[in-house]
Amino acid sequence: MAFPYYPIPSERDLKQFYIGKDIGDVPKPSVVLDVVIIKEHCERMLQTVKALDVGFRAHVKTHKTPQIAQLQVGHGSEDANFVASTVLEIEWLAPLLKDLKRQGRRFNTLYGIPLVPSQATRLAKIARELGPGSITVMIDHPVQVEYLKAFQVAAGFPAYVFIKVDCGYHRAGLPPAMLNKNGLLEKLAEAEKEGYAVILGVYSHNSLSYAGSTPDEAMEYLAAEIVSCREAIKHNSHFLSGRELVISVGATPQVVSSNNLLRSSSSSAAERLKNLLHNPSESSIPVKVELHAGVYPVLDMQQFSTNARQSSGKLEEEVAISVLAEVCSIYNDGERSKPEALVAAGSLALGREPCKAYPGWGVVSDWRRGSGNSRLIVERISQEHAILAWEDGGSSEIPLKIGQSVRIYPNHACVTGAMYGWYLVVDSSEDQGASTVVDVWVRIGGW
Repeated sequence: MAFPYYPIPSERDLKQFYIGKDIGDVPKPSVVLDVVIIKEHCERMLQTVKALDVGFRAHVKTHKTPQIAQLQVGHGSEDANFVASTVLEIEWLAPLLKDLKRQGRRFNTLYGIPLVPSQATRLAKIARELGPGSITVMIDHPVQVEYLKAFQVAAGFPAYVFIKVDCGYHRAGLPPAMLNKNGLLEKLAEAEKEGYAVILGVYSHNSLSYAGSTPDEAMEYLAAEIVSCREAIKHNSHFLSGRELVISVGATPQVVSSNNLLRSSSSSAAERLKNLLHNPSESSIPVKVELHAGVYPVLDMQQFSTNARQSSGKLEEEVAISVLAEVCSIYNDGERSKPEALVAAGSLALGREPCKAYPGWGVVSDWRRGSGNSRLIVERISQEHAILAWEDGGSSEIPLKIGQSVRIYPNHACVTGAMYGWYLVVDSSEDQGASTVVDVWVRIGGW
């Protein structure tokens, strides 16, 4: 029996209801994606990693859809590597992975959380359908090595293994000098010898780069992450020799910043990063760098504010995700200390993660309302409602009407997307206002 999903609406029924509608007329709150922006981000990423001759692993946790996952790996012959945060995401992607297999493409999906026993057999079931080398797991404690046996028995072949390195973010992993915690590497070496593990390399994720605000800062974070992983290999070379290892590093700001290396003029940070990508090893062990990122296809206010790519465009050109909300009241008549508007979309429609670049929970698009010298932001937020106000605290009237629809760029696309069962897709190349629904993409929810 397959693992039971949350109830998923019929994609056919959703498309029949939504396609062709103006987004101003759909039930709200709803979440909208501009497929043109997504395609541009995905194509740029594939061109960048190809030009830099590094590997790439696409994270799917932000969008949780096979449509964007396909765009992330393109339609060429290159390896198609993914990372997911839930087993359910991998099960949802299985048809795409089988299609990649039929095309003859090499592919691999990493379960991006240190392995727990309840997930080992579920992962093994997927692996058995996809074939050897299809599933990688993450290890950062010697107890987890025991779960690799259950995987091997259920799948009929071993799992690939990334050892998780903590490069300072302190969410998961081990410091470079402590990678052999309680004999972890000896246990992995023995597991590999006995045929229930294949050591792939070391993996790090450093979201500290979300605090950056320049391309050089993003590149410096990525360089520091590569150095930390290199140190982890160097400190433990006697356990890890005899193979080429993968150093998998990144988060969206760092990986997006690698596009700056393709420019003719470069900073000292760019030169250092370029050298590390081409010469990542400081030991006798051959090493290949793999970059991983997930939010980059859609971006959000948090990611846009890092300014990681030098040639980035305006907000409306870079952020593909927006939330549709309806104005339910206006306070322009002196009843408050400043003009405000109430919209029927709160933390359960937008999320509640702050952004360092401004004091709010979302930025209101200029869509169908015109622009001015100040931005309208989501200044305060409740469960089902939010207050819009001028970012600079201005006293001019809020130029909205009751019943009007607004589009809000959220702070954190991953959390915002999780509030919805599907995305309404628009195409700004065919529709200047990006206002007509051209497709509906169902996303998976749960674990």
